[in-house]
Amino acid sequence: MDTPLRRITDRIRAAVDEGTPLRIRAGGSKDFYGQSLQGELLDVSALSGIVSYEPSELVVTVRAGTPLLELQAVLAEKGQCLAFEPPRFGGSAAEGSSATCGGMVAAGLSGPARASAGAVRDFVLGVTLLNGRSELLTFGGQVIKNVAGYDVSRLMVGALGTLGLLTEISLKVLPCALAEATLTCGGLNQKAALDLLNRWGGQPLPLNASCWLFDASASPPRDYLFVRLRGAVAAVEAACPRMMADLQALGGDTLRMDNAQAGPDWDACRDQTLPFFRPPAPELGLWRLSVPQTAPVLALPYAQFIEWHGGQRWLWAPLSAHEQLRQAATMVGGTATLFRSPAADKAESAVRFNPLSQALHRIHQRLKHEFDPAGIFNRGRMYTQW
Repeated sequence: MDTPLRRITDRIRAAVDEGTPLRIRAGGSKDFYGQSLQGELLDVSALSGIVSYEPSELVVTVRAGTPLLELQAVLAEKGQCLAFEPPRFGGSAAEGSSATCGGMVAAGLSGPARASAGAVRDFVLGVTLLNGRSELLTFGGQVIKNVAGYDVSRLMVGALGTLGLLTEISLKVLPCALAEATLTCGGLNQKAALDLLNRWGGQPLPLNASCWLFDASASPPRDYLFVRLRGAVAAVEAACPRMMADLQALGGDTLRMDNAQAGPDWDACRDQTLPFFRPPAPELGLWRLSVPQTAPVLALPYAQFIEWHGGQRWLWAPLSAHEQLRQAATMVGGTATLFRSPAADKAESAVRFNPLSQALHRIHQRLKHEFDPAGIFNRGRMYTQW
């Protein structure tokens, strides 16, 4: 029977025989992410649709090419969601994002709620994939405690399609929060904001997301901290006055934002459509520093946008600053990634991802050889060697 899966399988088999590299793509919303794209296009958008959805079991199985907006709309009808808030870089809901569920898992990116709700990999229960031998393999399933040995399904999260082509994914979903509130505070510098977020993190508060930035466009320019609370109605309402008092005690100007106003702002944060994420100059790249939440203020000469209670720090800097940024991140136990940059697209020598240690490099090479011995999938997308 001629099906999209059969056609894709035959294409992979032919590519292996001919030694032709393939570039896996569905919506293309994350083409900017990773090293330069190589190989013949392998369009997997035809692998689309929801295979099964059990709201009472909090689990859904989708084909990899399923539009992310389609899945989120189905979940919303049942009052459920993807708690890790996957970014939709291919456009907003109103514009019609091209992001797909396969790209969501392959990129392994999470939104503002990641610090409290968990990352993509924490919600992947199982996957079905085609490996570099054109074999259809299934790992995991539709329940959490079903894995004996290594959890291969989560290994595919963030692999950028270098280990295999995802065909189906099973995900854990959660009920939407019953209550939500956003607090904003002006005049709180970065150190004070990080210290407060760390203190709140050790308390029984429904703290769901946060971001801090210095707004140079404000009159006068000043620091801003935004925090989002989610949970039971009683928990959110009890926490708001307590947290506002903490902010006021530090001398900040506090405000509780209306959810109708705050919601689009958090969406813009997730999808990187806020003014901060507009390239200030063509020679600059957007860097992501992933560090422990308890990491101190980093002494860097670049304006920062801080999420995940201090765990994710964005900044615009030239490609030439890579050693400085990676050293600063390494000193506090983190990494630095060149997330997006038109200048890097033209510089083949630009290394997007933090270099691996020798031990990790060997592990990556062995995994690549095991899943894709001919090296045909997304060649060079993560590291130029494979």
